[in-house]
Amino acid sequence: MATDTEQTAPAPSRLPFVTWILAAGVFLMGTTEFIVAGILPETAEDLGIPVADAGLMITVFAVGMIVGTPVMAIVTLKLQRRLTLTLALLVFALGHIIAALTSVFPLILGARFLTALATGAFWAVAAVVASKAAGARLASTAMGIVLGGGMLANALGVPLGSFAGQVLGWRGPFWALAVLALIAAVFIHRLVEPDPSGGPLPSVRREIAALKDGRVWLVLAGAAIVCGSSLAAYSFISPLLTENTGLPASAVPLVLLTYGVGALIGSNAGGALGGHRPYTVLFTSATMTFLVLGALALFSHNAVVTVILVGLLGLFGMSTNPILISKAVGFADHAPTLASALTTSAFNVGTAIGSWIAGLTLATSLGVTGPVVVGTAIAALYFLPLGFLFCKERLSPLRRRRVVEAPEEV
Repeated sequence: MATDTEQTAPAPSRLPFVTWILAAGVFLMGTTEFIVAGILPETAEDLGIPVADAGLMITVFAVGMIVGTPVMAIVTLKLQRRLTLTLALLVFALGHIIAALTSVFPLILGARFLTALATGAFWAVAAVVASKAAGARLASTAMGIVLGGGMLANALGVPLGSFAGQVLGWRGPFWALAVLALIAAVFIHRLVEPDPSGGPLPSVRREIAALKDGRVWLVLAGAAIVCGSSLAAYSFISPLLTENTGLPASAVPLVLLTYGVGALIGSNAGGALGGHRPYTVLFTSATMTFLVLGALALFSHNAVVTVILVGLLGLFGMSTNPILISKAVGFADHAPTLASALTTSAFNVGTAIGSWIAGLTLATSLGVTGPVVVGTAIAALYFLPLGFLFCKERLSPLRRRRVVEAPEEV
């Protein structure tokens, strides 16, 4: 019989307020992840470096997220989750303060890496805290709200931050994010409940043992593929819009806003619907993502169709993420932190690999359509781990039933 207080506590009938605070923290971290792309010219000019070198601020952050998320999950495993979240926000603020105060580029890169480590630690633990606080019935919905903070960062945080960077200088958004992180740390420390006593103590061995469940790895494969497909196309959407579609550069931010709004709606809708019919949402979104990317490759010369398709890409491409994280946490129920962290890493691995392959196609005969073709091909692969996961979950109850019903051998 389970002795973990988290399992025996009554399930809440509605989402706890801490879910929204966690979403606000993810909003800040999603903003800092992508904001640099909008202020690269200003950053490069102020520091006296080429724009390509300034782009290392994005690369270093991505590497920090991929490597740092599972590492920080293990390092902070024995800490109270409330303390981990609070410390992550404080380190996040410190990284932004260092970057805003210095003009030494290697130090700025180090601060970005430190910020990524804090972001990885926060994302991994926030997913577990949100899931446990919401209860099994509302876990997927809570994931949608928390991840929706990251989607809102694309739709609102990044455009506002880019505008502020152009008006106040690139250091302005860094100061703003540092101050907001300090405020969020106070709320997180007050609102997140202490870890329950009486349950099993956190164990690195138990966390690693939870990864023996093959379903966790199928979720990780799905997470990498879904982000790789969508973001292979999204990473190079700007040249597609200006060269194929014929839109002026000034219209690109508005199209990106369409994607961000679609992603925000998709993340919340996927989380809400996924709690009742997860595989219906997963297979529907996988099919629609594949079809939308294929249509974008064929009809990117039509401005109206392209804008609609970009919005749909955000809607369907991001709708599966809360379900995948919720399933990873659920499959590793007694040791969910590392599984949650690896899911976040898998999203970033997919993004890195997908965008890298997509970038190579720009020099081929496909030109700016190449990244969309790559995204379409990657999207087709999504059905493999999804199909295996569906079969594995459906067969497991049947096997258990046969074991229970089978007569004991003498």
